[in-house]
Parts: sequence; C-alpha cells; structure tokens
Amino acid sequence: MATTPARGTDPAGRTTTAWGTTTAWGTTTARGTTTARRTTTAPAVRRGGRPRGGAAARMLAAAQAVAAVVVLARLARGRRRLPPLTAPAPERPPGTGDGASRGGGGAAPDGVAGASPEGRGRAGGGESPGVGGSPESGGPAAWIGRGGTPGGGSPEISVVIPARDEERRLGPCLRAVLADPAVTEVIVVDDESSDGTARLAAACGATVVRGRPLPEGWVGKQWALHQGLREARGEIVVTLDADTRPRPGLFGALAAALGHHDLVSAGPRFVCDGLAEQALHASFLATLVYRFGPIGPPAPPPPHRVVANGQCLAFRREAMRRADGFARVRGHMTDDVALARALAADGWRVGFLDAGGLLEVDMHESAAEVWREWGRSLPLRDVTRPAWQAADLAVVWLAAALPALRLAAGRPTRLDLALLAVRVLLATALRRSYTRPGAGVMLSLLLDPATAVRLTQATLRPVRIWRSRAYGLGRPGCADAVTCGARPGPPDRNAAR
Repeated sequence: MATTPARGTDPAGRTTTAWGTTTAWGTTTARGTTTARRTTTAPAVRRGGRPRGGAAARMLAAAQAVAAVVVLARLARGRRRLPPLTAPAPERPPGTGDGASRGGGGAAPDGVAGASPEGRGRAGGGESPGVGGSPESGGPAAWIGRGGTPGGGSPEISVVIPARDEERRLGPCLRAVLADPAVTEVIVVDDESSDGTARLAAACGATVVRGRPLPEGWVGKQWALHQGLREARGEIVVTLDADTRPRPGLFGALAAALGHHDLVSAGPRFVCDGLAEQALHASFLATLVYRFGPIGPPAPPPPHRVVANGQCLAFRREAMRRADGFARVRGHMTDDVALARALAADGWRVGFLDAGGLLEVDMHESAAEVWREWGRSLPLRDVTRPAWQAADLAVVWLAAALPALRLAAGRPTRLDLALLAVRVLLATALRRSYTRPGAGVMLSLLLDPATAVRLTQATLRPVRIWRSRAYGLGRPGCADAVTCGARPGPPDRNAAR
C-alpha cells in the first residue's frame, strides 16, 4: 500500500493537492483518492467451488476411466456364464415308466445318482453343458457310459485329500465323501502330520497313504497330491481340501462336467462367521472378480489368464499322469492356478464352474487369518508376469479403492459414484457365494482400500510359508529350500462342524 498526491483546482481557481491511498489489490476511486488497480488472475473454479487439477489429476482421471471400462467389460461376462453344477438326475432302470419312477422304483435317495452299482453316478436329464445330457444326445451321460460297463455304467471315482495336521477338521469332509455312492475310493495322504490325522482317516474308512519326506524343490501340497494320484485306481480323480464340505451329487456332477472339460475346478460357497471376517473375505473375493471376471465364462480365457480353485479339482487319472501335472508345478505356492495355466497352455479344456449348491468351504477362523493367509495367495505373484501384476493392481486401486477413499473424504467424483454403484451391485451378487450372507458382504466395499494395500504388500514382499514350512526364495516358482517351523494351532471353529 502506498500514499500518492493528486492535484486538482478548487472553485476559486487555486491548485490543491489531495493525498490518497493506492492499494495493490484495488479499490474504487472516491473523493480525492487515487486508486491504482492491479488485475490478478484467480484460479478457475469448477461447479461446487473445487479448483481444477493439473496434468497429474487429469491423467489419474483418465486412468480411472480406463479401469472402469475394463471392470465393466469383465463384469458383463457374467450375463452369459455356464450353468452351475447340479446333482445328476436319479437313474431309472430300463423299462421303468414315469409312474413307476414316481412310485419310487429305482430312484436314489436325496437325488444322489444311481442306487445300483451299475448306474451309480450316471448323469441324465440335464440340458446345460457339464450338468447333464443323455446318451442319445452325446452329452456327459454318454461319455460316462463309455468308461463303464457295456450297459453304460458309471466310471470309478477316486477322491484324494492331502492332509497335514488336519485332525480337527478332516472328519466332516470324510464323512460327506464316504456317504456319496458315486465315490469308489477315498485316499487321505498324511503329509507328515504330528497329530492324529492318519488315525482319524483310517477310523473313518479311508485309505491312508503315509507321505514320504518332502523332496527338494517341492511344495508340500503338490507332493501329497502327486503321491495320491499314484495310488488312485479310479478313472476319474477328484482332489479335495480338508476344509471342504461336499454335498450329495457333487461327484456325479463333476464326472458329468468332464464330458466337456479336461480339468474342472469347482467354485464353492464360503462359510464366514462374524461381521469383520465376512466383510474382509468378500472384499478380497471382489478383487478376483474385478481382475478375472465371474466364474464360468462361456469362452475360455487365454492360458495366462486362466484361474482355478484348488480346493476342488476333477480330472481323468491317466491324462493327468501323462501330463505329470503336479510335478510340473511342484515349486509354486499358487499351485492351483499354476496347474490350470500349464495344462491350458497344453491345450486342455479348463472349466471353472459354480458349485455353490454342492460344495461349502470353511477356509479361515477369523478376519486376521483371512488377512494373513488369503491376502498372501490372491496376488498370484508366482504365476503372473510383472506387467499383468501391475495392471491388475491398478484396476483394484482405481476402480475399487480410490472411490471408497474419496467417499470417506467427502469428495467423490461422478465416476467414483458410478463405480461405487457398480460395487454395490457386485456385493449384492456376491451374497450368493456365502452360506449365511450378512451385513458384512454389503459393507465389504468400505474395506477395499485395505484390501488393495494387502494385495500390493503381498506382491512386493511375497511370503513363502505354508503349513509350518518355509520355502526358500531362490529362483521364482522353485521351492529350493525347506525349513520346518511351529505347527499351526488347531482350528476350533472347523472342528465343530
């Protein structure tokens, strides 16, 4: 601010000087005051009083728009998914009419396929791929008959369960498997357990294979499955984790699905108790959908984008032996996806099908375990190229985490609101993935930023510890050293089921 003189003439003709004030920020001229105006440029303002961002903000907005398009394109695949697995229709004896069938002649109880040994597990009456079909139509039932008796009997099904310190939760799985008449034999591979896993399996009636010491370069689960496959006698082999709970008809449905696929992976319903555990689990599950789309795509993805669920796999025994599948992925922590991608690259038809009506899984005991264990494996770091890892993380951050963060800050953009609406719709759809869906599924979007942090952390600093074994961090994908640590505590919640 400066004071300047202003000269003028009064009515009598005399010259006068008026002292006025010149302001740098500008005022209007009034009564002897000379004002020097200086024009300043104010920042452009958006509607709502928010300043426009610079180049970085525009680039972020463009990247988020691209991520939104990618997510919408992947979610759109869900409109044309393959039908879910369903239990095969009961086999009716030849010459039995509808009336006799309704009267109970030859029908298996509870909808389980085939009451007689000749007809057990045989599919019939379905309309969708992998679910049913008739011998005349050349569907799955016709394929099943080709491997059985001349009259069209069902194939033998071997179930292989790798188990390491699973005494507390193996029982429900074994009881359900042994009760299914479609199963020919049940093999439990005791992977050097320190508890009563082998004793429990034998008492239930399963064949127990004492696992040999873990060789160098192998991860424990692949080694156990490799040994179980060598012992299996069935034409079809189904592998199950100890925390699975199969329902009647699962194995017949898997056998039928092998009429259209070479490797079938089943997507279960999840058991999650507690608000925090279900919310965090659903948030992690949403990241899989954002990265790979819903399960059951009608057209197979390229081999490097194939995904699978190792909790339940089905394949033909001799084909897997020839491929030596488990040995090929012996050093991978993400063994299921590694196996599916390796076989898909060989030309195998890999199907990832919804089996929520026939299979339940109780994976974790708490939200902390979901964070630690599922967050460790979901980045798929050892089976995904770095460029795809970066792209997948970018989609999760831009399409899921960023809108939730801006909503929490009270500054969401229109695109953020649109993405949040999409996320709410996805959460609604994901309710069907849980046995007892609660508020946690809908609240899961609030945990998307934390989930993105966990995926990023596990990608940058992978953990190679599983079932009390720490695997060496040498060449990626190779477990070149193994050390044993403390055994995990017993899963009390699973033991009650």
